[in-house]
Amino acid sequence: MSVLVLGLVIFLGVHSVRVFAESWRTRQIARLGEKGWKSAYALASAVGLVLVIWGYGIARRDPVVLWAPPVWAPHLTALLTLIAFILFLSAYIPATHFKAWVHHPMALSAVLWAFAHLLANGTLNAVVLFGAFLVWALLDYRAGRRRDLALGQVYPAGTLAKDAIAVVGGAVAWAVFAFWLHAWLIGVRPLG
Repeated sequence: MSVLVLGLVIFLGVHSVRVFAESWRTRQIARLGEKGWKSAYALASAVGLVLVIWGYGIARRDPVVLWAPPVWAPHLTALLTLIAFILFLSAYIPATHFKAWVHHPMALSAVLWAFAHLLANGTLNAVVLFGAFLVWALLDYRAGRRRDLALGQVYPAGTLAKDAIAVVGGAVAWAVFAFWLHAWLIGVRPLG
């Protein structure tokens, strides 16, 4: 479990710099340059992610069961992760209603993804992993909304055509991941 926790501290710590240390981040970008900052950020993120994956794999070998997920949990998880995929994609598509409504669809997608996985998993390692991501994503979303308010950020109105791209693309990506990639990469078939 210690490898998982270390990986989470590094990965989520790097991704929390803008949430908790915006002025330090600005100074580092000025000192290192944008490319230098992005390189250091990417390297630390990659190290953290590798440790998270490795640590979660180690913890899965000897799971500590905290509760048995209810029989309906996989179905609700599937629905919530579908919405998360759509929101995630909409973060990269300009002028969607999703971005206009929620302002930070990627952070909100992480909230839904983590919450959905907490519903479907009752082991200690899952609670540590998905609980950490849930708390981080909520804090990140709140910080983003506060930045928007402070800056008077206005998001452009969405269009149905852009929404359709996000919905169809997100649904296709979700289906590929849910029916094939999740089993191949994670070793779990979420939909049987």
